Amino acid sequence: MREDKQLLVVTHLSQLLTCLTGFGGLLVPLVLWGTQKDKVFAMDKQGKEIINFQLSIIIYSLICIPLILLLGLGVLGLIIIGLISIAFPIINAIRANNNEVTNYPMSIRFIN
Repeated sequence: MREDKQLLVVTHLSQLLTCLTGFGGLLVPLVLWGTQKDKVFAMDKQGKEIINFQLSIIIYSLICIPLILLLGLGVLGLIIIGLISIAFPIINAIRANNNEVTNYPMSIRFIN
């Protein structure tokens, strides 16, 4: 296995594609993780964290949609989810570049 911090950083930052293009924030990290998990040191662990985080963000967003109609709190929830989905990929990309432990809060563990 090789150590490739740049690829780890790109994998974390590729989640921001959703903000730019509307899609790709799950697909690109999934492809990078799937193809590089056995070749790059720490890619398997961090890739699983990224996929779990993206799936969790999707679920939380889907939960907020009916809350818009019922309570109006869904809009606030979507704003908070949007800020979290921008901030934590950037924070964890910096951590990955510095060989620090990455952490995505509020992630549901779909993949262990």
